[in-house]
Amino acid sequence: MNQPDRVNAIAPEHRGPPPGLLAIVFTVLFNAGLSFVITFSAGHAHFPAPWESAETITAYFRDHSQAALMCAFLQFGSAIPLGLFTAAIVSRLQFLGVRAAGPFLALFGGLMTAFDLALSALVLWVMAYPGIAHDASVLRALYYVVFAVGGVGYSVPLGLLMAGVSVSAGLTKLLPRWIAGLGLLLAVFGETSWLSLVFPRLLFLIPLTRFPGFVWLIAAGFALPKRRPA
Repeated sequence: MNQPDRVNAIAPEHRGPPPGLLAIVFTVLFNAGLSFVITFSAGHAHFPAPWESAETITAYFRDHSQAALMCAFLQFGSAIPLGLFTAAIVSRLQFLGVRAAGPFLALFGGLMTAFDLALSALVLWVMAYPGIAHDASVLRALYYVVFAVGGVGYSVPLGLLMAGVSVSAGLTKLLPRWIAGLGLLLAVFGETSWLSLVFPRLLFLIPLTRFPGFVWLIAAGFALPKRRPA
């Protein structure tokens, strides 16, 4: 047995759920829920945008409550593996010797993202409940709560999660440079999406953070080593 083999044989391994697999479960559940309310086919109903009329928003939830219910069900479920991913990756960073503030920044951001995702899914479930869609004023108010909490309320704290992990693991060379760099870029998009609350033209920053963020979560989850470097 050569020297590297002896080092790896005695190096302790982090014990905990694998963050890469948790990231995959989160991605699958979230996008499975999204598939019920998003369509790219012309002529098919889709989840209304915030600039659409109150009549359009009300009609969608009145006529497609089952689709909204399935979306809420799956996206609430996706918040659980996201929270577990956050706990697992922060625990692994600390196990690998990171003692800076980055892991705690990531912990705050990841848990807030999971909480906001769960909250927006539960409010969406309320909107899909029989009879709610017939009260246009209540439904519209709930719709904007879902859009705010599940939009900016998701992208801003997700940016904190990615920044905390990318800076901590990037400076200590625990992650490949491209993963750390992508995480920092997406973190900038996520934090900047906060401005969309007063500048609606910046709403595109929310999906620009969300969907590439799935790739980053999976990549970072699998790339972060289990053992302390020799």
